Amino acid sequence: MHLYVHVPFCKRRCSYCDFAIAVRQQVPGDEFVEAIKREFALRHLASSPAAEPLETLYFGGGTPSLLSSSHLAALIRFFREEIGFAEPGRGGGGGVEVTMEANPDDVSPKDAEQWLAAGVNRVSLGVQSLNPAVLEWMHRVHTGEDSLRAIRFLTAAGLPSLSVDVIFGLPETLKADPAGDLRRLLDHDVDHVSAYGLTVESGTPLAKWTSRGAVRHVTDGAYADEFLQLHEMLLQGGFEHYEVSNYAKPERRSRHNQAYWTGRRYWGLGPSAHSFGDGIRRWNVRQWAEYHPTVAKGSDPKAGEEELSEDQLSLEHWYLGLRTAEGVPVPKGTGGDLPPQLRAAIDRGWLTVEGGGRRICPTPEGWLRLDAIVVSLTTSAEGG
Repeated sequence: MHLYVHVPFCKRRCSYCDFAIAVRQQVPGDEFVEAIKREFALRHLASSPAAEPLETLYFGGGTPSLLSSSHLAALIRFFREEIGFAEPGRGGGGGVEVTMEANPDDVSPKDAEQWLAAGVNRVSLGVQSLNPAVLEWMHRVHTGEDSLRAIRFLTAAGLPSLSVDVIFGLPETLKADPAGDLRRLLDHDVDHVSAYGLTVESGTPLAKWTSRGAVRHVTDGAYADEFLQLHEMLLQGGFEHYEVSNYAKPERRSRHNQAYWTGRRYWGLGPSAHSFGDGIRRWNVRQWAEYHPTVAKGSDPKAGEEELSEDQLSLEHWYLGLRTAEGVPVPKGTGGDLPPQLRAAIDRGWLTVEGGGRRICPTPEGWLRLDAIVVSLTTSAEGG
């Protein structure tokens, strides 16, 4: 089993962010912990027929590092007691993976030590950039030096696994240098990198700037060049490209995120959190201001639910599978004669056939064109 907890609180909304957040200078930690426990009880997750010891627990946001270490420890202890954690060696795994997203300015030596003592064994650090002008444009509240210092603090505390986020594809006027940022980050003890291309989401400050012409998109060519440059740097640094945006040193992949990409069952708690299992997806109300009073009065915070059709499951199978280096199995019944949509993508160098002709895998160029590929391949897969 895999569990996601959405911590919605942030000091400030980033210019590109459309996540469900609540801007707070003082985080209501007691209320949040109680609300998560109440939702858990309302949904009887511990007594679910599918309940097994947790393999992964992920605190995302928002900014989970705004929670006090005592509130974080209380939640980890609660899930350990109510569900149980996978032991090392179970199914060949290394025990439960407990990940927390953190902003660099929230990390101190004391925080790092307390997080580890609470049970956190993996931190995803939202670096994004080391460039002061870029960070200001993003509305980030930390500095590049904060990021490098946070990495040193976490490493010194003995954190088993550290991931950093970087963003590329920024407007050319910012004169960002994601490759230079990455080079500096790789000089530190980092074993996982998430490299995200900037996207414009509706309702964000970035969308408003773009609509009035104050910001211009980077060209497709420049976007691709930056992605491929980061890709080569990471491969040369001993990282494996195991998912479209994610690179890891050996044995340092995000096991939690892999559960999403392989269609495994997961639960979500907190505002806007999603859950999936047995072909059914459900999601909670989006805003903390609605979520909190709903669970406080003993009501389910569910905003919606859908049972995926066979066609929808097929689409997700292709889309999620082609996000990963393992790809997807060759459609049954093809006898090695691949449908024209697949053959065309292979001829363009976007896909390859590996594993003795048994699996279709993306290339770096293919990952840049993932959405277009999936649209054509879904039809192909259904026909095959």
